[in-house]
Amino acid sequence: MSEDPEFLINDQWIVSNRGSKNPVDPQKPYAWLIEKERTISGEIENTAIIFLTNRECPFHCLMCDLWKNTTDESVALGAIPNQIEWALEQMPDVKHLKLYNSGSFFDGRAIPQKNYKKIASLIKNFETVIVESHPKLINEKCLDFRDMLKPELQVALGLETVHPEILRKLNKQMTSDDFKNSVSYLTHHGIRSRAFILLRPPFLSESDGIYWAEQSINFAFRAGVECCIVIPVRAGNGAMDFLMKKGDFNLPDIHSLETVLEYGISLNAGRVFADVWDLSQFSSCNKCIDQRTIRLIDMNLSQGIATPVECSCNHNSATIG
Repeated sequence: MSEDPEFLINDQWIVSNRGSKNPVDPQKPYAWLIEKERTISGEIENTAIIFLTNRECPFHCLMCDLWKNTTDESVALGAIPNQIEWALEQMPDVKHLKLYNSGSFFDGRAIPQKNYKKIASLIKNFETVIVESHPKLINEKCLDFRDMLKPELQVALGLETVHPEILRKLNKQMTSDDFKNSVSYLTHHGIRSRAFILLRPPFLSESDGIYWAEQSINFAFRAGVECCIVIPVRAGNGAMDFLMKKGDFNLPDIHSLETVLEYGISLNAGRVFADVWDLSQFSSCNKCIDQRTIRLIDMNLSQGIATPVECSCNHNSATIG
C-alpha cells in the first residue's frame, strides 16, 4: 500500500480532478437497458434497468464516475416519474426493474418523497424493484416507499471493501459497521439487500485485491445480504487516473475477477455476480477475452463453476503481484 496518500483523499481533491459532465435531459433517463439475471427462485429472467437523471450524489467516493451523468441541482418535482414513464414506454414487458439514480434513491434531494406515490403507481406491474442507496441513508423512507409498492422492494448497498484503511481512503464516509447496521435494519423490516464489492480498489496489490474482495463477500453474507455483485475497479473519473499515474492504482486482471466469482459462488451463501461491462480493459490477451467474458456471464446465470478457459495467459496471471 502506498505511503500516506490521505492528504489527497477528500471531496475537494476528488472533485478538482474531474473532467466535464455529460449533457443530460432532466425529463428523461440518461440510459436504460434489459439484462438477464438469475433470480432468487433460480429462474433466468429479463430485468430492466432505468438510469435516472438527477442531482449528483452528496458522497464523493474516490472510485465513482456516476457523477458524469448527473445535474448540478435537484430536478423539478415530477421529473423522476416522468423519466420512469418515458422509459417504460420504450421497453418490453419484464418482471423485474432496477431504478438506479447515480447515488441514493433515498436522498431526498435526488428523489423527492412526494414522488414516491407516483413512482409506485407506475411500477405496480413488476414483481420486484431494486433501488440503490448509501448505507447511511437507510431509514424510515425505505419503509414508506416499500409500503406504497405492489412489487417486492430490494435495496443495493455499496460495501466496497472491508479493509478498514482502504474503505476510509475511498472517501465513502462510512464504516463496515454502518453497512452491517443498514442491512440489519432492512432485514428486520423484511427488505432483501444486495452488496456491491470492489475488486482491487486503489493502494492494493493484485493478490491483496483478491483477498479483500473475498473477505468482503464473506462479511456481506454474514451481515445478511442475499446477493453480492463484484465490480472490477476502473479508471476514467480523473482521481483514479491520477492515482494510476502515481502508481497507487492498477486495473485488476480478468483472471482475478474469475477467481473471486468462483470463490463467491462456491460459498453457496447467496447469489454472486460479476460486473461484465467492458471486460476487455482488464485483459491483455486478445486470444481469450471473448471466451472469458462468455464464461463469466455463464457463471452469473448458472451460479455454478464453468469449465476454465485454457490459454497461455493463465501462467502469466499467476505472476501478477
